[in-house]
Amino acid sequence: METKSGFGRAAAPAGASKGLAEVTYYPKGGVDAAVRIVEKSISPKLAGMDAKKQEEIDFLLHEIDGTETFEKIGGNTAYAISLCAAKATADSYKVLLYEYLGGYLAYETPFPLGNVLSGGRHAHGRAPDFQEFLVLPINAKSFWEAAKANVIFHNKVGEILRKAKKTFTSGRSDEGAWIADVNNDEALEIMAQACREVSEEIGFECRVGLDVAASTLWDSRKQVYNYSHRKIKRTSEEQVEYILRLIENYDLIYIEDPFHEEDFSNFAWLTETASNCLVCGDDLFVTNVERLKRGIKAAAANSVIIKPNQIGTLTDAWETAKAAREALYAPVVSHRSGDTVNAEIAHLAVAFHAPIIKTGVIEGARIAKIDELIRIEDTLGKRARMAEIPIKEESIFVRKRRH
Repeated sequence: METKSGFGRAAAPAGASKGLAEVTYYPKGGVDAAVRIVEKSISPKLAGMDAKKQEEIDFLLHEIDGTETFEKIGGNTAYAISLCAAKATADSYKVLLYEYLGGYLAYETPFPLGNVLSGGRHAHGRAPDFQEFLVLPINAKSFWEAAKANVIFHNKVGEILRKAKKTFTSGRSDEGAWIADVNNDEALEIMAQACREVSEEIGFECRVGLDVAASTLWDSRKQVYNYSHRKIKRTSEEQVEYILRLIENYDLIYIEDPFHEEDFSNFAWLTETASNCLVCGDDLFVTNVERLKRGIKAAAANSVIIKPNQIGTLTDAWETAKAAREALYAPVVSHRSGDTVNAEIAHLAVAFHAPIIKTGVIEGARIAKIDELIRIEDTLGKRARMAEIPIKEESIFVRKRRH
């Protein structure tokens, strides 16, 4: 997209596991059809508009489509155009994207939540049922320090796997996380061991997180969660007990989608019970402000994944992040498994005042975001601050070490 004094280019990602309430990625006919729609139906109407009027542009995209889920033009089409407008305007003002969107008050960098070990739909062959085993370096003093800690942690998990599993081939998922023939509990034991060793090595604490992606395990017809690795089926009640036990046994700081995407009641129960853990909704909310408001009313979860292409436009994503902050929910800006090497979500995390960015540890598309946040931190200079993770209690590991 071009303005008289600026230029913006953007690309939209794709996800392997999608919430049922997400917008439609592409119109019928796929990417080729989307390109034709842009050329024939969207570009002529955008011509002459003021690029800095983001809400008007995003409203026009909704108006052209005419459906709630961007079925006609595609949510990825809408997102790419919406982001182009913001980037072109930032370029016109000769400022960085986070500065344009967030203003002078955008000076906090998020903590990187890194995918270290993959399972579920992110893996191939025998692997854990849970989708992602994550690390969060909660006491890092800078983003650079936190990003470095995640790399050390990733390497440590690889070392442990090589010693523990003769069949481990050092395979990696599309996000750069390890893939190994371990079950959920074995994977968590390895993550916990790495936490102890790396925290001692680097001098500040790392904590374990988990993306269950429970909707991919849920059999709505039989009303059970299917765990294929050990051929176990769990009812909703058994799932609640199991998840709570994992939080307690492994001192989890973060758990994403522990129940299927319509189970607001169990999300609420877990949020109240596991007060020292971030309970995050991805498929539950799909960056949709109305679904988030439903969750807020039910006190379901205390954090929300923000994936702009789930909802279609920057304005929609901003409204969801804003509603989250006002309700004291932590917005977690996130990549997608099928991501691009573009680094815009690094800027969105800073502009949206997100305390956490979920963007992997290694692999090109992930490193692009991490490197961009290091550059943003450098640009901010002495103004740079790490955001505050809304968890107050110390981990079991720190308390044991102290005593």
